[in-house]
Amino acid sequence: MGGRAESPFDERFAAGELLQGAEPADWVRHRLTGLTKLMEITRRLAAQTALDPILEIITEGACQALECERASLFLYDEKRRELYTRVATELEIREIRTSIDAGFNGWVGRNKRPLNVPDPAADERWNSSIDQKTGFQTRSILAAPLISPRDERLLGTLELLNKKSGSAFDQADENLLLAFAAHAAVSLERVELLENYRQTRELEISLDAARKLQAGFLPQRLPSIEGYELAAWWHPALGVAGDYYDVVPLPDGRLALAVADVSGHGLGPSLIMASVRAMLHVLSRTLSDPARILTLINETISPDLKMGRFVTFLLGALDSRQHRFDFANAGHGPAFHLRRQRGETRQLEATGCPLGVEERPLRESPEPVILEPGDLIVLTTDGVIEQHNQDREMFGRQRLEQLVHEHQKLPAPGLLEQLKQEISGYFRGSHPDDDVTILILERKYN
Repeated sequence: MGGRAESPFDERFAAGELLQGAEPADWVRHRLTGLTKLMEITRRLAAQTALDPILEIITEGACQALECERASLFLYDEKRRELYTRVATELEIREIRTSIDAGFNGWVGRNKRPLNVPDPAADERWNSSIDQKTGFQTRSILAAPLISPRDERLLGTLELLNKKSGSAFDQADENLLLAFAAHAAVSLERVELLENYRQTRELEISLDAARKLQAGFLPQRLPSIEGYELAAWWHPALGVAGDYYDVVPLPDGRLALAVADVSGHGLGPSLIMASVRAMLHVLSRTLSDPARILTLINETISPDLKMGRFVTFLLGALDSRQHRFDFANAGHGPAFHLRRQRGETRQLEATGCPLGVEERPLRESPEPVILEPGDLIVLTTDGVIEQHNQDREMFGRQRLEQLVHEHQKLPAPGLLEQLKQEISGYFRGSHPDDDVTILILERKYN
């Protein structure tokens, strides 16, 4: 049994020490053949980036260089804790798959050391079932682990069967196999890194496309309302978001303002939000009552909200002539009305539970918002107040309202820019911790 070498060639092999029982000429020929094959394999591997050709080059090269009857390269399935053949020089069955906790290969994988077995049948770890299935007779085994040079993970094993000369594998064979295993591990690591990079790039491209698609669901241009001004900001935590805002005309001539947030962030919530948006646009063609619209959306979407997901949603209807804002609020916030001339703030309280929590009908607030000149309605998602900076300090609801008070004389777009600057200062990277959405409605001074 061979121990793990400090390098592909140990001191005795590098110094040219003759092995017991070997003729000098045979030993030199064997060593030169093996080294020549190794250099050839190294050159061929450098030009390959695909997994299967790399595995075939290594397996066939090791078999030829060490002059054995068969060679098999096993990859390690970490989740199943199994070693399985990906490439073999000859194999009568489709695949060999064995536990990491059993057999010669399992020992090599667990211990991350080479193993030289001159008489497998006499060893307690021997499993004859593979020979029985294949009809092949194993007389000797030499195996080495494939170890990640980056983090020492087990990648697989390289196993050789039956020295063609009829003798057992020797120390020179073991050292040469370790060299092949080292090159194999580097090549496998390179393929893995390239594949991870490719998948990351594909994911980035897909998320970017999804983000652009989802951004297309938002108003491309906020409507012009006589006597009023709108401003909005939408910033997803990932490529896509569970946040949503919209401005939709209603059949009775009023204008619906919507801000909603699916619990969580990422692809799943974004798909739910796309459904919610579609339902809002369909229902708002025939209905003008915010509470009725939210109730119907709740009845429709609730069966599809799994794993505790829910949707907070504030839907209001602005009558710009009467300067009145009626709303229904399915557990959404922060949302408030700032009376500029009085310096007072009113929270737009919930009138029902978030969508998906219960089937009870939503109701409209009994106290509509009456907008005086200069008044503001500020609708946001909780991602605004739950941002944490580098010192783990939360942005907070109080800070949000204080900033609105401090900059209340600015028009809606200017106020929004101030809020964006302050909130972005709490991002710990290029993206927020959670999706961020703000919709501001301002009644202009006459």
